[in-house]
Amino acid sequence: MNDDVLDLARLQFALTAGGHFLFVALTLGLATVVAVLQTRATFGGRAIDARLVRFWGRLYVINYAVGIVTGIVMEFQFGMSWSGLTHYAGNVFGASLAVETIVAFFVESTFLGLWIFGWHRFDKWVHLAMIWVVTLTAYLSAYWILVSNGFLNHPVGHRTEGGKLVLDDPVAVLTNPSALLAFGHIAGGALLTAGFFVAGVSAYHLFRRTPEWEFFGRSLRIGVYLSVPALMVTATLGGLQFSVLRDFQPMKSAVFSAQAAEIAQIQADMVARFGPGDYVPSEAWTRGGGLVMLIAFALMMYLSLGGAVLACFKKAVYRFRLWHLLLMAAVPLPYLAMIGGWVFREAGRQPWVVYGLLRTEDAVSDLSPGTMRASLIVFTTLFALLAVLNTWLLARHARRGPVESGLGHDDRTEPDDDPAEALPAARY
Repeated sequence: MNDDVLDLARLQFALTAGGHFLFVALTLGLATVVAVLQTRATFGGRAIDARLVRFWGRLYVINYAVGIVTGIVMEFQFGMSWSGLTHYAGNVFGASLAVETIVAFFVESTFLGLWIFGWHRFDKWVHLAMIWVVTLTAYLSAYWILVSNGFLNHPVGHRTEGGKLVLDDPVAVLTNPSALLAFGHIAGGALLTAGFFVAGVSAYHLFRRTPEWEFFGRSLRIGVYLSVPALMVTATLGGLQFSVLRDFQPMKSAVFSAQAAEIAQIQADMVARFGPGDYVPSEAWTRGGGLVMLIAFALMMYLSLGGAVLACFKKAVYRFRLWHLLLMAAVPLPYLAMIGGWVFREAGRQPWVVYGLLRTEDAVSDLSPGTMRASLIVFTTLFALLAVLNTWLLARHARRGPVESGLGHDDRTEPDDDPAEALPAARY
């Protein structure tokens, strides 16, 4: 295998998978926020709760729509660049990817479309059920993705036939601790991302002395109070992953801990077991990714715990402008932590794509360096454009605030009606 092709393929997958992951994090978290808000609006019937659903729901739909495109693009590069992986292990990890596609593209997308266009057409309880189906299938989709990724990091439930892996124990694959712990960690991280996003957008409007002070004061509290338990869940499950890492991937654990003697011993053991080769992953990427994740976590912990205290005081919520600036500046922190964690998880298992079974160099498609380079340029450019588009759309609609148009707007309402009262009353 040409080293240039291998490096280019790894870089392409890192950029596309990491980029798509950022969309998924906010989508999962915001879907949960919107579902809970709509539940409260449906049971309580308060106008402000219904307006909260519509505003944050609009931002959720934007992020979801662009994220779907990045997912489709990633599938193309995955199939083109990593044929060796699909030929060798596709019978095991491909099944969960297929189920994820059915869940995400058929069930989740269908019910999201019904939720978007069913406003004021379905009964309010039916409409509420739709957003919960969307939310639960989003988490189910994430679970199936992590079943595949968990198998790559800790292959279980398989046997070898004709030089290929085949599924032997589906229960073992579905209950793989590498998948379950990662799923809980990601779910907590997604809620944390949404909490910081909601708090940051709300702080922006409060900093500008918005007339919608009650709306964004309530939103800011939602974001801050969501961040604290999400942070604890993320940290707890992240710690549990570290605790099993020494058994699943001892080399990654040793590299992160910078234990030179242990690294040398594990390298010797792996050479004896798998043959000659360098089994030490990049120390810069592995340790660097882990440290970025932990530093970002520490900053979020201080902001979340301090924010939970400040949010108890109305004057701080509405007038503490320095806190508002900090919340706005902190919006990227969950993304930074997630990218750092993803780099640590994926770079740390090199040189394996299926740990202990298939090396990365054997999984890459037989492509020329020129073809791989052209593919990298095309996919990277497309992902960059989509990221810029998503950021621009989110910023544009977030700045507009809870305008009475767009998602959930009832065209049957007379122009002279008070939209803040008439619109929500029609549904909740």
